[in-house]
Amino acid sequence: MLHRLLQTWQDRRERRQLARHAIPDALWALTLARYPFIARRSSADLSTLRRLSSLFLARKEFHGAGGFQVSDEVAVAVAAQACLPVLALGLEVYDGFVGIVMHESQVRATREFMDEDGVVHQYEEELAGEAMEGGPLMLAWSELQPDPALGAGPVYNVVIHEFAHVLDMSNGAIDGIPALPSAEATQAWIEVIDPAWEQFCERVEAGEDTLIDPYGVESVDEFFAVASEAFFVEAVRMRQEHPALYALFTSYYRQDPAAG
Repeated sequence: MLHRLLQTWQDRRERRQLARHAIPDALWALTLARYPFIARRSSADLSTLRRLSSLFLARKEFHGAGGFQVSDEVAVAVAAQACLPVLALGLEVYDGFVGIVMHESQVRATREFMDEDGVVHQYEEELAGEAMEGGPLMLAWSELQPDPALGAGPVYNVVIHEFAHVLDMSNGAIDGIPALPSAEATQAWIEVIDPAWEQFCERVEAGEDTLIDPYGVESVDEFFAVASEAFFVEAVRMRQEHPALYALFTSYYRQDPAAG
């Protein structure tokens, strides 16, 4: 009885959220035109994605930094791309944070690290996006614009990249391993992604052109993020060039974007 009452309340809450944050047809069409890799999905996938995007908008809080105005166009562009990886996983995996900070362009951040001798070094880094445990998540609107050279080089999608980091954090660590159902599944993941990363690093170091962004050599967690970009944006090429990794991601994300 209690379970039914809770489910009824949740259903009513969701209906209210969907009604309050419904995405107008013209704005949805604009978003699909802007991001062809989304538009290529099946009608069933797009229907689910539109629903999840509305719920995402209801549950997240957007803030513009430095005077940047977060329009409906900006918010829906983020929501559609952020919800694509969780099309089958559900929005609950994003419950660990609420805030999304939008900048007009990349942000310069001061970083520091300690070397093996205990000396602290500082450097500056240009950020297109950043995901932090507990939030907020930061994105630069300039980096969300479609790339006219898409298909001519490595895949680049900052929204999918940063939300892949959110999924990575779901197991309590940023290690290239998202939350998986068992120790066996975790071991199976490691047995695929670690050698895939090592082979990728060898290719980049040899100067080869790669579908996956060379930034992935930084660490296996960055490799998971950039490989996720390729999985969703250039699925057919990803399946051709990295079949084992593609199969691993198909199992985890519960999607086969190359199938159409």
